[in-house]
Amino acid sequence: MGIGPILFFSAYGTTPPTGLQCTCLFGAAAPEKTESGKKLHEMGIALQVIEIAAASVPEHLRHARVARVNLTVGKLSAVVIDSLRFCFDVASKETPIEGAELVVEEVDVAARCNGCAHQWTIESPAFSCPACSSGDITLVSGRELDIRSIEIEEESSDAADPHPSDSH
Repeated sequence: MGIGPILFFSAYGTTPPTGLQCTCLFGAAAPEKTESGKKLHEMGIALQVIEIAAASVPEHLRHARVARVNLTVGKLSAVVIDSLRFCFDVASKETPIEGAELVVEEVDVAARCNGCAHQWTIESPAFSCPACSSGDITLVSGRELDIRSIEIEEESSDAADPHPSDSH
């Protein structure tokens, strides 16, 4: 079976034709609960990602499939990436997104000092400027939870016949 071109929707380039806001994942559906009764918000996030990805397929490509969903997840976003991947795989079963790869880029926590303008990557729980010891800082990254892009595969017209020019 042949695969045609991959369409690429990105939060930084072409937006999905439905005009969805791909960066608003915190409004996810009510999360499922684990056996211990704890909420598993990764399921709610996975359901929202699946909904956005499915809605992003243009009407004229209804038979195309979502091949890959690319996310950025900040280290302070309180998302367990392995749990999110598991929930995505489970929740996407029997949907147009089934079989799509979930690619997650983890974003480090970075801060900028409001006193001396020094910027650095935070690697410990001490949130003070390493240059001047000020605690007056602003986080510049690390809380992201964004869909960066959705890649869609369209079957090529010669997919039905694997040997279209075979005239033996």
